Amino acid sequence: MNYSYKGKILISTPDISGDIFSRSVILVIEHNDQGAFGLILNKKNGQMSNRFKEYFDFKIEVYDGGPVENDKILFIVKGKKVTEIYTEITHEFYLTEDIENIISAVLNGELSIHDVKIFSGYSGWSPMQLDNEIQKKVWTVVDVYNLDYTLPNDQTLWKSIMQNLGGEFLLWANSPEDISLN
Repeated sequence: MNYSYKGKILISTPDISGDIFSRSVILVIEHNDQGAFGLILNKKNGQMSNRFKEYFDFKIEVYDGGPVENDKILFIVKGKKVTEIYTEITHEFYLTEDIENIISAVLNGELSIHDVKIFSGYSGWSPMQLDNEIQKKVWTVVDVYNLDYTLPNDQTLWKSIMQNLGGEFLLWANSPEDISLN
């Protein structure tokens, strides 16, 4: 591995169709010789969102982080560190699996629910798999993208980033979800 995509955004190309990665925006959390790990930022999971309603008296959105370990709950948190078990994403954001401390901090008012994004599962790649997929143009890497990882996002995020990239990406941004209909 010559280059790490850690901290970068991956945008799926329209070639990925019909699965969880179709029109996905992924934040790469880790990328090294052992493989890569990331979270899909723009795929809401209605079933998991409904399960979280049992614990809170307000609406909670849960996102599909990816197809791996869907029973695992992860959090991207903005701001105050309310746990000692975390991975720093940037100086402003961190990732944790510490469900007890995060829920407690939200319920006690230490953290706003708007500063927390909940994920079910994650996206993972074996050694060199992500590098090979990028080489085959399955993913477009966005080096610098100012993005609040805790904002509620849907498919408009993918389209917006594609439009901002310009050029051939404008064509992809405006293509139908099923590119065979184009």
